[in-house]
Amino acid sequence: QVQLVESGGGLVQPGESLRLSCAASGSRFTINVMGWYRQASGKQRELVATIFNDGSTNYADSALGRFSISRDNAKNTVYLQMNSLKPEDTAVYYCYLDYSPLNDKRRYGYWGQGTQVTVSS
Repeated sequence: QVQLVESGGGLVQPGESLRLSCAASGSRFTINVMGWYRQASGKQRELVATIFNDGSTNYADSALGRFSISRDNAKNTVYLQMNSLKPEDTAVYYCYLDYSPLNDKRRYGYWGQGTQVTVSS
């Protein structure tokens, strides 16, 4: 059983920063990919950023230059540093984990419970 615990959301003013954290725990597993998605009210869930085992990253155009994803492998934790936040960044941010149980090549996806980010003056 895998669990994801997210933290770091909140209310900030435009131009300010936030850092989201997501820690994975549970039975023995190997992390393939971790990432962040977001869903604004009335809109579909969309990719924000992902980070792979080799450290490579992928960003949505809206996040390029402002957001940075990183990972602490020892803690099974992924971070999303969000700078220069805009009102349109307001959404529920979800952590995503792509993992494989040890000695198992099958891959499974798991979502966090979501954390609200609100950018407003």
